[in-house]
Amino acid sequence: MTLRAALADYLANEGHPTRFPGERRTTEGLFSGLDDRLVHVAPDGALRDHTDSLAPLSGLDRATFGIGHDDGITWFDELETLSQGYVGDTALVETRLSGAGFEVTKYDLTVGRAHLTHVECEDGEGLSLHALATFAPEGRDSRLGKLVHEDAVEVYHRREHDYLGAAAGEYGTRPPIAFDAVLRGEAPRELDGDDRYENDRLGGTALARAPLGNGTTVGTLLTDREETDRKAALETLSAFLESHGSPEELRESAEKQVAGSRPGIEGLPGSVADDLRVLDLLSAPTGARIAGPEFDPYSAYSGGYGYTWFRDDGEVSSFLLEADEGLGIDLSERHAASARFFCRTQREDGTWPHRVWSFDGSLAPGWANGRLEAGDGTAYQADQTGSVVAFLAAYLREGEVSPELADEIRDTLGAALEGLDDSLAEDGLPEPCQNAWEDMEGRFSNTAATFLEAYAALARAPLDGSVTDRAAEQAARVYGAIDELWSAERGAYALRLRGGELDDRLDSSALALVGAHEAYAEVATVDDERLDRLATHAETLCEGLYRDPDSIAGLIRYEGDDWRTREQGAEKVWTVSTAWGAHANASLADLLAEYGREEGAARADERARELFSLIAPEGALCRGAYLPEQFFDDGTPDSATPLGWPHAIRLATIGRLGGNPAAGD
Repeated sequence: MTLRAALADYLANEGHPTRFPGERRTTEGLFSGLDDRLVHVAPDGALRDHTDSLAPLSGLDRATFGIGHDDGITWFDELETLSQGYVGDTALVETRLSGAGFEVTKYDLTVGRAHLTHVECEDGEGLSLHALATFAPEGRDSRLGKLVHEDAVEVYHRREHDYLGAAAGEYGTRPPIAFDAVLRGEAPRELDGDDRYENDRLGGTALARAPLGNGTTVGTLLTDREETDRKAALETLSAFLESHGSPEELRESAEKQVAGSRPGIEGLPGSVADDLRVLDLLSAPTGARIAGPEFDPYSAYSGGYGYTWFRDDGEVSSFLLEADEGLGIDLSERHAASARFFCRTQREDGTWPHRVWSFDGSLAPGWANGRLEAGDGTAYQADQTGSVVAFLAAYLREGEVSPELADEIRDTLGAALEGLDDSLAEDGLPEPCQNAWEDMEGRFSNTAATFLEAYAALARAPLDGSVTDRAAEQAARVYGAIDELWSAERGAYALRLRGGELDDRLDSSALALVGAHEAYAEVATVDDERLDRLATHAETLCEGLYRDPDSIAGLIRYEGDDWRTREQGAEKVWTVSTAWGAHANASLADLLAEYGREEGAARADERARELFSLIAPEGALCRGAYLPEQFFDDGTPDSATPLGWPHAIRLATIGRLGGNPAAGD
């Protein structure tokens, strides 16, 4: 997102009750891109790249489309969107638009680093398709140049060179929109004239025009000049345009993309395909996943989302491992890719940093790198290391792991045990650090839960006896210390200990204690008092954090959470908290049943299904194929959309609840 685009959005949305001005929102529309390019297709058909989180390329700042006719151009944002959805289980987006005497069907597919748009219009003879594209190579809207070739326009900065082409197209350029025009709210497509001769070949805006007829295809291609030269790029784009000249050809290409990546999902709820698609969209070729599409690139209202967090990706990986077993689907390639990435990004002290770039694992901008800089180390999110260790240990035990990767994982886990131990205090609880929501410091129930689960997983893994014995001892220490977090007054485990005082607010991330005790039960006995407390804890959290405004319902993050509330006077509902509640109660039902507590198990199962109904495809918190991160009380979705974490939890919960919950599809 360029500065010009951010300013334009700021002016358009300043003072809006549920929009944060200056963001590139994705709460409406759909994404295409299962490789290392990610393109957002807005409901009006406009395109925008979110690729810079998955590859060192930026691509389109925006592309808009219109139909040329005798009276001028009718742009797609002047039409009414009739429908938008995916074609089958693929990442091919179909958008239907109507108005001004036109019926338009638009297909969008991202293949590799190319994006193809095919448009069909009833009675298209004599009409033309106009594509106005503004590129931002290397994230810039300054110092850009253009070359007009016979069959494409090339926009470049230094390394990144991007191309716009069309079948039988004609090409032109536009000058960069002036800052005073941005401040007047003028659209770039209206700036046709400029008397400065150099602006014809400067700036990032290019135009392609092609006869519409029975349908035509426009394409863009992102390249790195050190990897792809100009001749090869032009030939590649031409080949894509030639081979994607019809909806049938796009669908065939889209089906090839997902062939083999949706194994064993026949007969399962449709949300399974939706969840797998989302996680593929957010995955880089390295195997790392970003938390969500980057909607706040200037970090105006958040710390950004287009990075790989080891908490999010570790949790997603564990939920996928569970879903693999529970649903009988084969996700082995995903597990192996995740494990390799985790092994190769571990720090020398056995821990993992705050967040990294997904495409190479290098350190990304963050605020919780206390182990890399001077200080007392509290600016460190220890649960991230715990989440990764829990996955790697479980995968080594349960997965089909190659001998080479198994050796790598064993080395990683040996060092990780040292990293966990270094963060564990003498009393058996993790030392003060940052929390899962990244907005507090203290000694959190959630952090203790991730340590308990990580140690329990290590204790069961096929590792050297010195490692497993040590891990079992540490798991027992954490298990005992968790009593210090119990609030008898609230009937739940507290949010945190800080300065020796119990902050007994209810916190949905403390639901992780249920899964942690389920893992511990495989190593040692969970006593009766702890089972009683876990049952009460889950019930208290799900009742106390539940909000049911008019348009939506679900769990908030924690009591007193005022982040991104705008004018709203109460906490917002979060999909990850609601999904966590569903999964934790399903896990609790299994744990209680294992200990012969059938009545408690039945109550937990009922709560799980009630909460699952909210994130199911027809649920209040699901928007088509996506689960947004948050919702305002009026039902407006907000923040990262789609967010990978709740999609992974939903997938695992379906397996927990029998493969096809009554509340689901």
